[in-house]
Amino acid sequence: MTNTNNLSLDAQVALVVNALDDLKAKQITVMSVDHLTEIAERIIIANATSKRHVKALADKLGAAAKEQGLMPLGREGDKDSDWTLVDLGAVVAHIMTPQAREFYDLEGLWSSPDALRALAVKQE
Repeated sequence: MTNTNNLSLDAQVALVVNALDDLKAKQITVMSVDHLTEIAERIIIANATSKRHVKALADKLGAAAKEQGLMPLGREGDKDSDWTLVDLGAVVAHIMTPQAREFYDLEGLWSSPDALRALAVKQE
């Protein structure tokens, strides 16, 4: 999870939130997960109004990150997708339609006792 740029974790989170907010993402949630996993320190989940909006938000986030010297490590789900993940290393953004967000319930997954136990077992 080491970054090759000089942005602090707080600055990276602000960059993601601001980029998403600029294009009218809804219900932006920042979750601290560094105590649960080594894959990221923060997960940011945001609603898009449509599949087209999901793509536009992911494109905007990727461009904003690159402008600050933060190269995305990956992007999953794209054209015509109701969920796109943008991996920036310490910060992972999930951009979803409301239906996908409700169905996958990432907030519940990352905070449920069963999920926490499963993560603890996998990390041991």
